[in-house]
Amino acid sequence: MGQIERIDSQNIGGSACDFYIVRIRANSITLMVPVKNASNVGLRTLVSTKEAEHIWNALRNNPQQTVHTGQNWNRRFREYSERLKSPDLSIVANVLRELLLIGRTKDLSFGERRLLEQAMSLVTGELGEVLHTEQRDLQSELISLYSPPAKQPASTAH
Repeated sequence: MGQIERIDSQNIGGSACDFYIVRIRANSITLMVPVKNASNVGLRTLVSTKEAEHIWNALRNNPQQTVHTGQNWNRRFREYSERLKSPDLSIVANVLRELLLIGRTKDLSFGERRLLEQAMSLVTGELGEVLHTEQRDLQSELISLYSPPAKQPASTAH
């Protein structure tokens, strides 16, 4: 997640061009993004508080639900990778939820774990910002809610 710090104008090839100066919070990298191409590179405003609450409640409801995978991990990986590029945070949140549900019952592949980390960061980062909550608190709650069911010890007959 980044924050637009300012808009600068520069003369490039005899034309005045406006650039967003964006600071990426995770690593403090600064980017210059042409204003006219901002939507093409994924810049968008944060979701509304109402939408953030809706997404958070959807993630918190039914963590015991099962998800039908029906396809191999490689196909899921490609599908989830595409969905993570969506400008709609609820679509990214659905990827997160599905990966958390799959991880309850089986080990995720390396690629799926990477996607889970990416989706978790994107969703909880934005929700934390909008809902004024620490990102790590949101992550902890989701991990707790979606943790695999505890295995019952085998009973021994006497």
